[in-house]
Amino acid sequence: MPSPASKDAKPPKPQGLTYAGSGVSIHEGDRFVDLIMRHMRSTHSPRVLANEGGFAGLFRLDFNQQLFKRNFKEPVLIACTDGVGTKIKLAVETDRFEGIGQDLVAMNVNDLVVQGGEPLLFLDYIACGRLVPERLERIVRSIADACRACETALLGGETAEMPDVYGPDDLDLAGFAVGVVELKRATDPTRVEPGDIVLGLASSGVHSNGYSLVRKIIKHAGLDLARAYAELAPPGHAGPPPTLADVLLTPTRLYAPSVVKLARGYKVKKVVTGMAHITGSGLAGNLERALHPDVDALIDESAWTPPPVFPFLQQHGSVDDEEMRNVFNMGVGYCLICRPTFAASIKDRLRKLGEQVFVMGKVVKGKGQVRIKPR
Repeated sequence: MPSPASKDAKPPKPQGLTYAGSGVSIHEGDRFVDLIMRHMRSTHSPRVLANEGGFAGLFRLDFNQQLFKRNFKEPVLIACTDGVGTKIKLAVETDRFEGIGQDLVAMNVNDLVVQGGEPLLFLDYIACGRLVPERLERIVRSIADACRACETALLGGETAEMPDVYGPDDLDLAGFAVGVVELKRATDPTRVEPGDIVLGLASSGVHSNGYSLVRKIIKHAGLDLARAYAELAPPGHAGPPPTLADVLLTPTRLYAPSVVKLARGYKVKKVVTGMAHITGSGLAGNLERALHPDVDALIDESAWTPPPVFPFLQQHGSVDDEEMRNVFNMGVGYCLICRPTFAASIKDRLRKLGEQVFVMGKVVKGKGQVRIKPR
C-alpha cells in the first residue's frame, strides 16, 4: 500500500530544452575563441586597435606619422570575398587542415592585389555541424600564418555551429579581405597596349578551384588519397613520391607578398598594365578580364610545363584538353601584363622574390580575347 505522503508527491518536472541539446555548444565555442586569440594577435600591427570583447574589429587607416596622408592622396578601399570550395571535403576526409587556411587567405588576397593595391585586413567565416575547437584551431593557425606572410591583420571572424544544416564532420570556409590602393595606380584594362608582354607565375598545383571535378575523378578511377603515385613526382624529385593527398592538399600559392613588393619598387612609372589571378574558368577566362575590347593576348603553352598532377588527373578522368584548360590553372596561378621595355627587369625582380616566372605571350590588336597556342 502506498504511504499517505506518496499520494501528495509531485511528478518530476519535465526537463526544459537546451541549446546544447539541439547540438550547439556555447561552452565549446568560448573555448575555441580562447584557443585562437594568440593566432589572431600574432597578425596585428599598430593599425589594429585593442577591442577585447567587441562585436567588430577596429583598424586605423591613419596611424603614427600619418601613414595614409603621407603615402596616399586618394586612397580607395578594395574588398573581396571567396572560399575554398569542395577542397575542404578532402581536408576533412584526410584530417589535414594545416594548409587549408592558406588556401582561404590566398583566394582572397590574390584577387585583391590584382586591383593594384595591398591587403590590410582579413576576416574568416567557419561553418560546421559540430564544433571541435582543436580541429578548428588548426585551420585558424593556418589562416594566421598566411596573413602574417601577407602583412595582413586577421581582425576577427565568425564560427557558426549548425547541426541541422551540416553533418557532424562537415565544414565550410569563407574569407573576406579589405585592402587599399592609390586611385591613380588602380588597375585599368584600358592601359594594356599591343606589344605588352604577358608573364606567368607558376602555381603550386591545383590551388582551390575545380575540386568537384577532382573528387569525381578520384571516385571514377578508384584513386587512393593515401597512396604514393610515381606519376605525381616532379622532375628531379628525390625519395619516395608524394601521396595523392599531399599533392591535392598543397596550399594555394600566396602571390600577394611578391606582387605588393614589386609594385612598391615602381612608385612613379606604371610598368604593369594588367594582372589576373587564375582561378575558376582557367587561364583564358581570367586573363580576358585584364584586357579591353581592342586587344588580344597570344599565349604560347610551350612556355611552361604543367605540374604532374594535371596530366595525372586528365588521364585518370579521360578529361579532354579544352575542359582541362577551362577548369584548372594548368600550372600558371597569376599573370602580369607589362611594358616590353620593363619585362626583363620585372621578371628578374619576381624571381628574386621567390617566384617561378614564364614569358608566356604578348598583347596584339584584337577583340578582348585570349588565344592559346597548344604545346
